[in-house]
Amino acid sequence: MKHYKQRFINFTKESLRVLKVTKKPSGSEFKTIVKVSALGMLAIGLIGFLIQLLKLVFI
Repeated sequence: MKHYKQRFINFTKESLRVLKVTKKPSGSEFKTIVKVSALGMLAIGLIGFLIQLLKLVFI
């Protein structure tokens, strides 16, 4: 039981350390992140659509 408690304490300390190091993105950084994420989702959706279309045509 001590092992799990120690792991939880270490995880909490590490999480707090990461939160202290991070910063809020600027407006332009946020817009860039949103654009890249949207393009990634669009690409994945398009690939899935094409696979379904090919499957429908050839099978």
